Amino acid sequence: MLIPHVKNETGRLRTLFLGIADDFGGTPDPEEVYDPKSLQHVLAGTFPTQEAVSHEMAQLEEVLGKYDITLLRPPNIPGVNQIFARDIGFVIDDKFVVPNIIANRHAEATGIQPLLERIPPEHILRVGNEVRIEGGDVMPWNEVIFVGYSEDEDFKKYKVSRTNKEGVAFLRDHFSHRTVHAFELVKSDTDPKNNALHLDCCFQPIGTGQAIIYRGGFKNSADVDFLVNYFGEENIIDIDQEEMYNMYANVFSISPEVIVSCRSFTRLNRELARRGFTVETVEYDEIAKMEGLLRCSTMPIIRD
Repeated sequence: MLIPHVKNETGRLRTLFLGIADDFGGTPDPEEVYDPKSLQHVLAGTFPTQEAVSHEMAQLEEVLGKYDITLLRPPNIPGVNQIFARDIGFVIDDKFVVPNIIANRHAEATGIQPLLERIPPEHILRVGNEVRIEGGDVMPWNEVIFVGYSEDEDFKKYKVSRTNKEGVAFLRDHFSHRTVHAFELVKSDTDPKNNALHLDCCFQPIGTGQAIIYRGGFKNSADVDFLVNYFGEENIIDIDQEEMYNMYANVFSISPEVIVSCRSFTRLNRELARRGFTVETVEYDEIAKMEGLLRCSTMPIIRD
């Protein structure tokens, strides 16, 4: 039996569901792609290879192995990209939320079935048919939940819009003891430098009260002002558009003190170290070509 427990993004990690890259399906046809960065690399002939993604995920697994974390993995589904585990399920408090995700990714969702069989039914929440959420848009942070979403106009227009207003309402209904702060994100199906695929592509809390932010990822400047006021200007690490494109916001916290980052993020890694964090680095630039990085690959099940 497994009882989920996640209060925030940085509590000491104990049990983690980690994606796999055993057989990720190789380069898709352009019409099969559902995010602009992947499409860019498909058309350029630079989409990652099986060897590259397997190598990079093995590095992440090695780092996690240093910290006494119980790792759970999905069964391999041949030809299905199962690297980005975050979106197909997430934990808030003692509830595992099974979301509705984009239709292109339904095959991935079967990979969490063995995990669900270990969690008591009273600790599982399944969303309704009208509700759309992906885990990359949802961040529990102590007394609040931060969520990225799209209003109807953008949700109907862009396939990169993954969380709708019904998803926000679901979180407010089922976690009424928390305050849900919802932020509209900038979306583009064609320009990866003007697309915040999920909230964790442009924002992430770190430590006990700091955050990484790309201000241009938010549709409304008032939302940026809210976050800066919430964390404090001195506790914000700003990243620029190019850094957002390279996924600088998508690092992963093992604890309030330890962050896993991409080795190529030299400016960010120096700044994190200057602020007192232990920074574990891995190569992850090939996986980043699919518009996901370290937070996307990880689904925390139990944190302190």
